[in-house]
Amino acid sequence: MRETKRATLILSDGTRYEGRSFGHEESTSGEVVFNTAMTGYPESLTDPSYEGQILVSTFPLLGNYGVPPRGGSPALSDHFESLNIHPRAIIAQDYAWEHSHWLADRTLEQWLKEERIPGIYDIDTRALTKHLRTVGSMPGKIVFEGDDPDSIPFYDPNNENLIARTSCNEITEYGPADGKSVVLVDCGIKHNIIRCLEARGVHIIRVPWDYNFNTLDWDGLFISNGPGNPDFATITVEHIRAALALGKPICGICMGNQLLAKAAGASTYKLRYGHRSHNQPVRRLGTDRCYITSQNHGFAVDDSTLPADWEPLFVNMNDGTNEGIRHRSLPYFSAQFHPEASSGPRDTEFLFDEFVNLLNK
Repeated sequence: MRETKRATLILSDGTRYEGRSFGHEESTSGEVVFNTAMTGYPESLTDPSYEGQILVSTFPLLGNYGVPPRGGSPALSDHFESLNIHPRAIIAQDYAWEHSHWLADRTLEQWLKEERIPGIYDIDTRALTKHLRTVGSMPGKIVFEGDDPDSIPFYDPNNENLIARTSCNEITEYGPADGKSVVLVDCGIKHNIIRCLEARGVHIIRVPWDYNFNTLDWDGLFISNGPGNPDFATITVEHIRAALALGKPICGICMGNQLLAKAAGASTYKLRYGHRSHNQPVRRLGTDRCYITSQNHGFAVDDSTLPADWEPLFVNMNDGTNEGIRHRSLPYFSAQFHPEASSGPRDTEFLFDEFVNLLNK
């Protein structure tokens, strides 16, 4: 029988779950959230929107298909959504010590140890998820045997600016120089957003979250996803608000939806346990069309605070929350979900086409 180190997940409300290690063995803390996707742990682990969180997988098995090579360039990975792992730990019911996949070059255990990220299994993730659905996401800590639980403080990532932590530090350009020029505001971007835009022939100017992009010459503005509380991005909201006066096409994804809404004058709020999955159904308002979407967010736009010249674009069919907004007459729109997927369904990737078509009008 394989010998593994014991570890305990302790939630801030005192609830405890006993498990065993399959990753880096160092006690840690973060906001405990759950994801109901069946696949895609390499993409989820490298999604900057999980910064500062402890990720619980409701699918009972992790590690069975290993981990692909990063690939690509130093600035843009082929198979990951950023250059490093962002959750502070990952939790599973069971772990597959042997993996099989034609693309894999290492195990999940090896990758976690390389990046010094704890992973624990033998946890009743069904009971844990039901608890989080009832009381909401909350701070928690993973304490390994031999460590003093009192020496590991609880950590709430929503109390600091995670957008600044995960954004790029300098301007980077992608795509053909003669394409339509799109400023891409990096609030903690997933790399497949860049891939999707680049595949459509636009010239991308990726800028840091607080950069005043209105000093540049551009044809369209794209605001990326990102982690944490949108209230910390006040300077980004100011820059977006100035861009709204220009009438040029603007699109936002996830955090970009929230920041565009705040720039328009609306407000946001924290969801009890967020949307993190591949199976969130959304409906495009004004139609009977529904889409299955990939999502990862803990905050949402308050529809009731949208100004009169703005309206909801999509609605979540599970809980009725906002899934996107648009301006009633100008070329501004956004989605709370991830049309670029990675991982998850790509049913809504056509939104990139809608944005690029606006550039050509």
